[in-house]
Amino acid sequence: MSNFFQKFNIPFDKAICYSGFRDGQQPGGIVPSYEEIKEDLMLLKPHWKYLRLYDCDEHAARVMEVIKKEKLDFKLMLGAYIVAEMNNYGCPWGGGIYEEEQLAENHKANNEKIEKLIDWSNQYSDIIFCVSLGNEACVDWTDHFVPVDRVIEFAKKVKQGIKQPITFCENYVPWLNYLKPLVEHIDFISIHTYPVWEYKHIHESVDYSISNYELVAQLYPYVPVVITEAGWATNSHGRGINSEHVNEENQKVYYEDLMEWTTKHQVLTFFFEAFDENWKGSSDPMEPEKHWGVFKADRSPKLVFN
Repeated sequence: MSNFFQKFNIPFDKAICYSGFRDGQQPGGIVPSYEEIKEDLMLLKPHWKYLRLYDCDEHAARVMEVIKKEKLDFKLMLGAYIVAEMNNYGCPWGGGIYEEEQLAENHKANNEKIEKLIDWSNQYSDIIFCVSLGNEACVDWTDHFVPVDRVIEFAKKVKQGIKQPITFCENYVPWLNYLKPLVEHIDFISIHTYPVWEYKHIHESVDYSISNYELVAQLYPYVPVVITEAGWATNSHGRGINSEHVNEENQKVYYEDLMEWTTKHQVLTFFFEAFDENWKGSSDPMEPEKHWGVFKADRSPKLVFN
């Protein structure tokens, strides 16, 4: 199987997904300050070198400003968060349905976002080591569906405009079929694996994630496959994730076992995620979307880093 670090001559190190939005903050609203992001990055610095950012937004711009001014040794995967260009009537929570006018506006916004991804990748080429064309926009349950032909269009445009390797971040399942036409247009494949969302017990969790990875890697042996999301929630209201499966003890087991495997096999793996984000999901405080961080929203460490 092809190895990302060897192919792109990048040193192996650990990686994590970073979104710095605190209580009262969220994308499109209040953004973390310079000092708040600096505080976050100083917490992350001893443990991770590679950070994944999800969008070319004010938050990402501030992260790159802090890294430059504070001379921090981080490298970034920068993403463009593309939004719905088609309705997805199969979205299980009822999202994904838009008026035609909104879809037309989204089409234009995605073009602008891809242009910004190109511009920033060149402007911050010393920090950005790879880029992503989008996040979970092709899987059958997404609320921001974008057809694969459109993602291929983005891939061709970005490859012409930057020097960094490019990818698309998606659940592992679409790579087995729907996303096959995209593979020849990107430099590496990025998968997401969440055993706890698939009702797996902690004792079978890492083996399940490895099997997800190997399914894709064996299908494309000459294309590097990386894991851009793998994590374990620490709370749940019971909808989608069994509440008895999630706690800090299980997160610690999953993190340590996964890191042991990825280090042994030199697989670039962005753990999901650095900090809890209370703006996510429903208003229920036990909503699992809020509880994936290895640090709590108040920046205190959970068990895995305590």
